[in-house]
Amino acid sequence: MSTAAHRRPLPLQIALWVFIAVWFMMAAFPFFWTLWGSFKVELDFFSIADWTNALTGANTQSTYGSPFTTAGYEGAFIQNEFWRNSINTFIVCFCVVTVSLTIGTLGGYALSRSGYKYVFWLLIIALMFRALPQITLVSGYLPIFFDWNIWGYLPTAILVLVAINQPFTLWMLHSFFESIPKDLDEAAKVDGCTQFQAFRFVIIPVMWPGVITTGLFSFLLAYNDFVVTALILNEGNRTMVPQIAAFLGTTYTEGNVMFAVAAVVSATAPLFILVMFFQRQIVSGLTAGAVKG
Repeated sequence: MSTAAHRRPLPLQIALWVFIAVWFMMAAFPFFWTLWGSFKVELDFFSIADWTNALTGANTQSTYGSPFTTAGYEGAFIQNEFWRNSINTFIVCFCVVTVSLTIGTLGGYALSRSGYKYVFWLLIIALMFRALPQITLVSGYLPIFFDWNIWGYLPTAILVLVAINQPFTLWMLHSFFESIPKDLDEAAKVDGCTQFQAFRFVIIPVMWPGVITTGLFSFLLAYNDFVVTALILNEGNRTMVPQIAAFLGTTYTEGNVMFAVAAVVSATAPLFILVMFFQRQIVSGLTAGAVKG
């Protein structure tokens, strides 16, 4: 069959490209508009008298002699030390992902290879635990943390985030392991591998895209979390999202809104880079989890 026979009709191609353009504008425009506004002063970006000031930067020009300024970033990172919040965020995310994947891969593999009927009920209980509102779980932890004097520290927040994230990680990795034929385990054992060696050298390399996909979702949960980190961490150990909320909570102070805008851009940019870098692994991982071997 010729290539021309597979071509879409011209109206369909036009409609498809229009849809992609509209979707891209709706998804990407808020970020690029915020990025643009982060280099303006508050009177320009939030101008009520003339919205075109956000484009021209008239007040920014009169204040700094240029239509663009990095005052928002300097105020956030230097004056308010937002770089500390960034480091705290990546420490929390790294620990949450590492612990969640370690427990999730071992637990998911064990449950996927178990023949006992209680496996189903364990997964259901884990799902029910994950479905509970985060504020309910955090409120149950707080009295213990206050009694033990461990409230406000990063390890405490990491512990709670792992507990909240673990059921989801277990479910997702269990589905990935279920998609891998058990014949691979048996073949590895025939070749002299132990159960753990079969898991490490045969199964994990096969489902590596699934591990990356699950790790990314775990990272996003910890990275974007507000409830846990806002309630558990003290002011000196805040992560990025609670600190952005703190900037917005003091809007009566001149410049703090632009500090928040600059912080939002700084917090969002790594997510774009991360997703773009791992996009192939994410797609292949989700596909592998949806197809059972």
